[in-house]
Order: sequence, then structure tokens, then C-alpha cells
Amino acid sequence: MSEAPSLKKLFVAATKQNEGKTTLSLGLLSAFSEARPPVGFMKPVGQRYVEVDNVRVDEDVALMRAIFEPACGLADMSPVTVGRTFTRDYIREPKPDEIAARVRAAFERVAEGKRSVVIEGTGHAGVGSVFDLSNAHVARLLGAKVVLITTGGIGRPIDEVMLNRSLFQDHGAELLGVVLNKVLPKKLDDIADVVSRGLGRQGIDLLGVIPYEPVLANPTMQQVLDEIGGELLHGDAYLSNEIQTVVVGAMTAHRALDYIYRNCLLITPGDRDDLILAAMSRCTVSMDDSNCVAGMLLTGGVRPQENILSMLRRTEIPAVLVDDDSYSAASAVKDIKIKIQPSDDRKIAAARRLVQRYVDVPKILDLL
Repeated sequence: MSEAPSLKKLFVAATKQNEGKTTLSLGLLSAFSEARPPVGFMKPVGQRYVEVDNVRVDEDVALMRAIFEPACGLADMSPVTVGRTFTRDYIREPKPDEIAARVRAAFERVAEGKRSVVIEGTGHAGVGSVFDLSNAHVARLLGAKVVLITTGGIGRPIDEVMLNRSLFQDHGAELLGVVLNKVLPKKLDDIADVVSRGLGRQGIDLLGVIPYEPVLANPTMQQVLDEIGGELLHGDAYLSNEIQTVVVGAMTAHRALDYIYRNCLLITPGDRDDLILAAMSRCTVSMDDSNCVAGMLLTGGVRPQENILSMLRRTEIPAVLVDDDSYSAASAVKDIKIKIQPSDDRKIAAARRLVQRYVDVPKILDLL
């Protein structure tokens, strides 16, 4: 099976984890779908996976499949998922030719009949080297050109871009340019000018500067439930609630009212009836949900009294019961890696909008 000579292949990489690869990939996939359809998508190496239709795939593949429904086989979109013992097993019995052939064959099936393919990497250029599938190696293997995404600033992102570029160059993968992400809006023009000049001195194009978007940085109650676990006591219909701040209930109820605002997550022991009632009062005294908290994380494995639960069920506040103490629960929430979920309509819309407005998609297509 041979690729169409006009096939455009873009590999989206990052200088490190959590720089915005999925946001950029989603936005580019949306833009390519309009400018150069049909479009394929794959993530050759996945480190966080889910089960979809009895197939184990990277969670970003599941996301793109749900949004765009590309005509690609699920297994081909995610040919390598790194399970708990994958790396150890590979080091003991390496099969570089076999694993490379698997990725290449999956890509050919994804690319069949397509005019463009977006390929999402995993972490920085060197991630995957331990099992012979670094991002740089995969980009070269698939003959894809690379766009690097990094986060706002001047010195650090340029330094990290140069470090990553060296590995791509060493493998013979061409770097088209860089997208700078999460830049403070008030510094957008200044940062864009300086970084463009700094990268230009190294022969690298700046292809976009995306401002910081709070909605993309905030977890939802669904993500808290997925990552931390626990028992959902109420609010299945409201798990898409977005969390902007976290309040640990270690104060009196009247003091807590000074800190409990709309879109905050209240973390408190399940037997702190006063704090639970205070949070509910913020919602119930309003004529709308403008003052409702995003949710409650009730700790210590202690269920609220039934009369409190009965009142809670009349609100639009999701509540999750966990066994952890409040400090451990708060630490776990802080450590959640924010990922866009298929149900995150606001995040998906934001990714589309930001890439369309702030990334030079026509130039990327011209360079491919």
C-alpha cells in the first residue's frame, strides 16, 4: 500500500509534558478537516490509555475519535500503548524492527485515502527512546515534519526548543517551527516579538503564540472522580462542572463563606455538616446557579447524615466521598494532569478557537 504523493503529514511534539500537544493537535485536526479533508489522526505511542470498543487505546485517540470520527481503525490510531511492564519487558527482549514495522503499518492504514494526517507525539523529543520509539525516531520513520509546542516565556522555551531540535535533527526529522502556548494575554505581543526574533536567529519559525486560557487549565468534577476515585453520592448530571479554585474546609462555617465561591471545589470531612450546609446555601439562596460551588469532595470515608444528603440531592452540586483525609485529597487534586475529555464541550471549543485564531495554519500547510 503506497501513500498518496500529496499526503501532508504533521507530527505534533512538545518540549516536555503538559505543554499543550493535545490542544494543538485538536485545533489542527479541526483546521485540516476544513482546509484539506479527509484527515487521519494517530498517536503512535500512548502512555495513558482507556478501553474503547474492547480496544486499548491512548486517551487522546479516544478523544479525537469521539470528536471527529475519522475513518481510521482504533487499533491503528494507537498502535503502541505502554502498559505497566511494557518497558521492562522490551529491555529484556528488544524487538526494534518489529515495533517499528507495527507503527509504520498502522500509519499506512490510517493514511489510506487521506490528504493529511496529524500525528500526536508523547512528551519531549526523546520520550520513547528506551524502547526505540522516541518522538524523533517516529517522526523520521513516518516521514512527517514536526511542529514543536512549548509554554510561554522567553529564555527557557527557546533553550528547550534548541535541545529538542538537536534530537530531531540527529534523526533526520525536519522541524517546521514552534508554537508558543499559555502566554499571559497582556504580554502576548511583546513575547511574540521577542521569541520570534530569538528563534529566528536560530533559523526557526514561530508559527503561533496562544494566550493562556483558564478553561483549558481547570479540571472538571468528572476528572476528579476519574483520577481520585471514590463514591459519587450525588450529581452525575453535573460532573462537567469546572473547578477554578480549591477550598479545604478547616474553618468555621461563617469564615468559610468568605472563601466558597462559584466554581470552587470544597474539600471537607463528610461529617462537617456546617460546611456542607454553608456550601449548599450559596447555591440555594440564589435564583440561578451563579453562586453554586463546582462540587464537594467529602473526606475521611464518613458519609453525611441522611437528612444532609437529602438536601444535597435537591441541588446541582456533585459530591464525591473518598477515604483519604482532606490534606491528601487536596494534594491529589493538585496533581491531576488536566486532559480534555470528550464531554468537555467548553475545552474543545476553546482549543478549536485558539488554534484557528493564533496559529498560522495556512503557513503550516504550505510548509508540509
